[in-house]
Amino acid sequence: MDPVRAAFSAECAQLTEVLAELVDADLDRPTDCPPWTVRELIAHVRTGVGRLTDMLAASAPPQAEVDAAGYFGRAKFTPQVDADRIANGQRDALKVNRAALATELDRAWRATDAAVAAAPPDRVVRTRHGDAMRLTDFLRTRVVEVGVHGLDLAAALGRPPWLTPPAATVIADLLTGGRPAPAGLGWDRLTLIRKTTGRMALTGPERAAIDSAGFRWLAFGS
Repeated sequence: MDPVRAAFSAECAQLTEVLAELVDADLDRPTDCPPWTVRELIAHVRTGVGRLTDMLAASAPPQAEVDAAGYFGRAKFTPQVDADRIANGQRDALKVNRAALATELDRAWRATDAAVAAAPPDRVVRTRHGDAMRLTDFLRTRVVEVGVHGLDLAAALGRPPWLTPPAATVIADLLTGGRPAPAGLGWDRLTLIRKTTGRMALTGPERAAIDSAGFRWLAFGS
């Protein structure tokens, strides 16, 4: 649990610092997660960061049914689920003003971290999709959400990526199943994450190489 918790904390703290610097004009910028604006994508991330507090307050399922990669399975993102996800982000964005963005995110991730610290390491939780997951695996999905959407926010704001090394390690290991990327690709972790999450275009040979390596493709909705 410790490396995943450390990655979650590091990435959330970094994003909190970025949010504290934003001005009103930044929040209306479009993102590469249409139709969300920067404000709406931040609201989506904040909601995702805070999910575990309620999940840990609920009864624990008897056993895990899906792992972290399975949580991002494409079959879960039906048109209705995707539409609800988009609408929820837009609705949640209306509840928080710019001055409170950093404060709300900071409060959410710290509450989650405290709840995780108090839970037994073998705890199982129920996700919004209805799946039972090990707590460690679900926290790993939170690192993915904050880290990958952090790349989206950096692009929308015209800033260099701020992905932290601990989060990059967790996300890359999830994508590759803990195996190294094919040496011929010459990718660092940031490039690997961008390429395999659709944030950078893949060439035909690159796709063939990672398919052969057995990477697990993650789905984030349309």
